Amino acid sequence: MVSTSKPPSKAQVESIPPKAPKVPAPDAPGLVKNDPWLEPYTDIILSRVKKVEEWTNKFSQEKGGFDKLTKGYEDYGLIVTKDGVLYREWAPNAVSASLIGDFNQWDHQSNPMKKDEFGTWSVLVPNLSDGRCPIPHGSKIKISMVTPHGERIDRLPAWARRVTQNLAVSPIYDAEFWNPPTAHVWRHDGNPIVTSRKKGILNGSLRIYEAHVGISCPDARVGTYTEFTKNMLPRIADLGYNAIQLMAIMEHAYYASFGYQVTSFFAVSSRYGTPEEFKELVDAAHSLGLVVLLDMVHSHACNNVLDGLNQFDGSDHQYFHEGARGRHDLWNSRLFNYGSYETLRFLLSNLRFYMDEYHLDGFRFDGVTSMLYLHHGIGTGFSGHYDEYFTRGVDEEGLVYLMLANKMLHECYPDCVTIAEDVSGMPGLCRPIKEGGIGFDYRLSMAVPDMWIKYLKEVSDDDWEMGHIVHTLTNRRHLEKTVAYCESHDQALVGDKTIAFWLMDKEMYTNMSVISPLTPIVDRGLAFHKMIRLITHALGGEAYLNFEGNEFGHPEWLDFPREGNGSSFHYCRRQWNLVDDGLLRYKDLNNFDRAMHRLEQQYGWLSSPQAYVSLKHESDKLIVFERADLVFIINFHNTNSYSSYRIGVSNAGKYRIVLDSDAKEFCGHGRVDHAVTEFFTTPLEWNGRPNYIEAYIPTRTALVLARMNHHSPIISHPNPESS
Repeated sequence: MVSTSKPPSKAQVESIPPKAPKVPAPDAPGLVKNDPWLEPYTDIILSRVKKVEEWTNKFSQEKGGFDKLTKGYEDYGLIVTKDGVLYREWAPNAVSASLIGDFNQWDHQSNPMKKDEFGTWSVLVPNLSDGRCPIPHGSKIKISMVTPHGERIDRLPAWARRVTQNLAVSPIYDAEFWNPPTAHVWRHDGNPIVTSRKKGILNGSLRIYEAHVGISCPDARVGTYTEFTKNMLPRIADLGYNAIQLMAIMEHAYYASFGYQVTSFFAVSSRYGTPEEFKELVDAAHSLGLVVLLDMVHSHACNNVLDGLNQFDGSDHQYFHEGARGRHDLWNSRLFNYGSYETLRFLLSNLRFYMDEYHLDGFRFDGVTSMLYLHHGIGTGFSGHYDEYFTRGVDEEGLVYLMLANKMLHECYPDCVTIAEDVSGMPGLCRPIKEGGIGFDYRLSMAVPDMWIKYLKEVSDDDWEMGHIVHTLTNRRHLEKTVAYCESHDQALVGDKTIAFWLMDKEMYTNMSVISPLTPIVDRGLAFHKMIRLITHALGGEAYLNFEGNEFGHPEWLDFPREGNGSSFHYCRRQWNLVDDGLLRYKDLNNFDRAMHRLEQQYGWLSSPQAYVSLKHESDKLIVFERADLVFIINFHNTNSYSSYRIGVSNAGKYRIVLDSDAKEFCGHGRVDHAVTEFFTTPLEWNGRPNYIEAYIPTRTALVLARMNHHSPIISHPNPESS
């Protein structure tokens, strides 16, 4: 068993008893049975499961039970009823409250609210005399409260589904009553392709296209939901991705926060369009067979007061911990109190709202490390010693909330996909709750992109360590699925550069045309870009993620308009003209991405067992591994090509090339003639495999070989998508 974090230090290794772990008791949780080294922490693991059961039982005692409590959006906020508009809000610190807005000329006396014993305020605004809704669609609204100190405060409803910002008037958001006369009609629910893919994704073969709607247009402005639907979704589907992961959808006041400073949790960002237009985006994605995942930010909330949750009812601790524990020093944001009944109602309902209202398919939880630990990962390195995960520094309330969230999502929506962004390597993060795990389906392999960037920035090609590359790509916990990626939005942000830009830098401006000669820098850059993506995809996990644009080697970096760059949009866009221009070499990287994903769809290596690595040759710079009845040969050597190089293989037979990064259609040199090249096994052991083949392996080339049967590939691990 290995963790995804750093190896233990010498002192920590010496602190581990030099003996085999105890045999788990027959009634030990499944997590311990799978990893006997966890046996000393059995009581802690069982106590976490018990706390989840206690919260579930407590919620079940409320009228309507657990289901009703986690659908708080049906009872809180502005709800249209047959009698009018009912508004309910939890604000225990307030001594009086009223609903104000355009509909009552912002009069504090017209619609006073009543408070119950739990601190929830409510008011019914009755229908007009002719039966019409009393609050016009799109009109502005607020809740006005008086604190115990006599201060009057106006806030946006915490459960608001629509907030807008008019920067020409003020940076502060306004809440709008959203009740469109014509609601979106879902057309593609139950799409058999999506249904099939969900089942396949839960078993593996998740290929994620990470995207940000606002930066997805080529112009120096904010892109829209409608443009993304029309222009981006067909691109993503054509490349062979089966899921999109959308960032910065929950409303955030500061665009440059990349969506990670959420102000209104139930409102999709109005800077891209309306809720109905976002629904159309999701519906259209489903029509193309794409699963839609949302970047979910429950790790913290924006510090804003006037248009956020902070000091909503005038107190410091309504949804958050009070004092220092309720503040994140690095993020300058508020931290939720996951031990609070009403906070859990709010957050769990937030998840169900997006599943029910927008028909999403799952979530990537942001900042999970911050939620799991009292230190939030600040100034703390993780050695991999199990004490770090079960004793000192763990925030049991945050951990139990994540267990509750996963329990609810997977019980209410069996095909829901959940992904955790955690750098610590918490054991059991991606194991079922009934086993003592936290319940996620996947974790992000955050060490992999860090490795690639470090190599490109600091290490000469000749000094790349094959063993270290393999170790980083395969260093994951047994039975816990991992999302591998070369670069996400984190690597593309200002202060860093995309992998393509690290490889080719300024020559991307002058030497990417097919009319100009292929320079050594561009030649190396194109080759390494393809190889890095393929080996990460095939060896790194059970899922793969790409940040939009990097499939074709998007140059430069990503920088949002802010004071430090003169509010410029120059780097806050994607240059699709580069890949669409047939005279530029970007299209060849894009074509390789398509070929790679379609090959995975055909053979299903992501849903296959972890690869068997038969060769890590440091001087030859070669890595060879087998997965899903395919043989992957990666030659990182800058100058050496190898003829008749022996490659150990498990299965006897005839092999052919099914993917070649050096092929001319991928801007390679075409040094291997696929039409005549076949590989026949010799039944002699080589590199721990019972057979070997001999292959010509050009420098800076990745080859994928498939065993053939009557000139057709044998697929040992069929992918559900291919049916």
